[in-house]
Amino acid sequence: MVKHQPLQQVYEKQLCLSFLTGIYGCRWKRYQRSHDNSSKWECAWFIILCSTFSLLLFWAYFWLEAHNDYNQFNWLLYNRSGEWKDGTVPILATTAVGFSYITFLMILALCHISLGQQLNLYWIHKIGVLAALITTVSGVVSISDVWGDEWDIILISLQSTGPFLHIGALAAVTALGWLVAGHVIRAGRTKFHMIVLLVYLSVLLVLYMAPLAITSPCIMDRNSLKPRPDVIGRRGAPMLAPENTLMSFNKALQQGVSSLEADVSISLDGVPFLMRDRTLRRTTNIAKVFPDKQHEDASLFNWTEIRSLNAGQWFLESDPYWTVGSLTGRDRNRMGNLTVCSLVEMLRLTARANRSALLNLHRPPPEHPHYKTWIMDTLWAVQRSGISQKRVTWTPDTDRGRVRGLQQTSLEKLSVEELRHRGISSLTLRYSQASNKDIQDFLVNNMSVMVYPVNEPWLYSVLWCSGVPSVSSDAPQVLRKVPYPIWLMSPYEYCLVWITSDLVSIAIVTGIFIFQKWRMSGMQNYNPEQIMLSAVTRRPSRDVNIMKEKLIFSEVSNGVTNTDEHLYPENGYDIGQYK
Repeated sequence: MVKHQPLQQVYEKQLCLSFLTGIYGCRWKRYQRSHDNSSKWECAWFIILCSTFSLLLFWAYFWLEAHNDYNQFNWLLYNRSGEWKDGTVPILATTAVGFSYITFLMILALCHISLGQQLNLYWIHKIGVLAALITTVSGVVSISDVWGDEWDIILISLQSTGPFLHIGALAAVTALGWLVAGHVIRAGRTKFHMIVLLVYLSVLLVLYMAPLAITSPCIMDRNSLKPRPDVIGRRGAPMLAPENTLMSFNKALQQGVSSLEADVSISLDGVPFLMRDRTLRRTTNIAKVFPDKQHEDASLFNWTEIRSLNAGQWFLESDPYWTVGSLTGRDRNRMGNLTVCSLVEMLRLTARANRSALLNLHRPPPEHPHYKTWIMDTLWAVQRSGISQKRVTWTPDTDRGRVRGLQQTSLEKLSVEELRHRGISSLTLRYSQASNKDIQDFLVNNMSVMVYPVNEPWLYSVLWCSGVPSVSSDAPQVLRKVPYPIWLMSPYEYCLVWITSDLVSIAIVTGIFIFQKWRMSGMQNYNPEQIMLSAVTRRPSRDVNIMKEKLIFSEVSNGVTNTDEHLYPENGYDIGQYK
């Protein structure tokens, strides 16, 4: 007697797969998923997603490295809008949210490819990807307009991060070999998949040879490292106290700076005082004391009026460097009563501390009564302070013949011959103007180089390895904690790391392709009997499940089975089978 016993093929819930396809394409049910090839439209969206991810990665890296110049960015915004605000906060917040969102979608898309699932990006995500792409492109265009010189920091930062970014990129592309190998071997030798394989191998080859294009002054013999660069307090220590005030200069001296840098203006009655901005709006309470004159040039006030203004309360209220929370109660009280500092006060403090001074002079407007005598007014203040002229560095190109007793420096990058002709023995350059080759050329010709602004340890380390004698910094308290370059590697050690990482990558990629080939060939050797018998296993493999589904659909459509047949979208099929 023949008995009909139902053999039930039970599918697992596959919660992980449901999560992937549900979040990415809102396909939560099994019948909504497919192993068919993705449409050209969805492939195009995947390319847009990859492009958005790459652009956001570049954008995030830029802002990470531009941390050295956040205060300069905010100052540029202030000069344009007239209102002081930290413009980096909304940019960093939107960048973090957008990058996290796009990265999450990229991971889901790669998981789809790895599992052989059809790509089908949900329409809400498509709007989100387009919004992220348009916002990032708009940001790049805006920064190019407002802060175009800052793009140079990317190339400079690669001198510090290049070797490590290369290893990270090599690890990521090597890991992608699992997806490429599985996709290419599963699909066979089609023209498209051969192109994909060729592109992948080309990218790998470029990464293998990339160190040939990576240059860094920190790749050097340790015995060739120059002494630690001196740190100059740029406007004192403006992260710890209001800039260009006696408290700020005292804080800088406590951090062990070798020199103090200040911005000098001339009052209406000929008193040199310290002020960075053209007006007094940002760093004083002039809006309360002289509201009708708050937009006037700072040099058009007499010294009595300037001295009556508060020069510390703005720091406590605006917190430009996010450091007010770390101040003691005593420091807060002192800041609340600070006044504008005169040049004589600053130079006397410098002389008592046995330090040097670097003066950046701002010429008054033509209608100023001391427009023609501002140089002599400043020299008289230097003499009254009692500081040695050899300890004062002069930056303006105007009337250098009158200040021969002072140290001469140029803010303009000139040739060695031109500098000698003008009697200048040092240069004060922005870090983007001072390449490693330029620095070496100036040092060989006995020209001292001071680089500004240097606020980050990585930039300080790169310049240290380049042999720069001194740097000007808004953050002497940060650079004080850098007793040695962040990293230093001999050429031999770097070549060893390079070759080792390449060999490891080659071995892993080769192993991945061999394993995927063996794995796929094993799947292709399954016959229907093996598939049906493997149905009783607890955790069938994904490829076996795919073939089971195809066999079941084939049998159902051809009428092979002859018992109760029930279709359950979540649990599978009940198939009658002769036994």
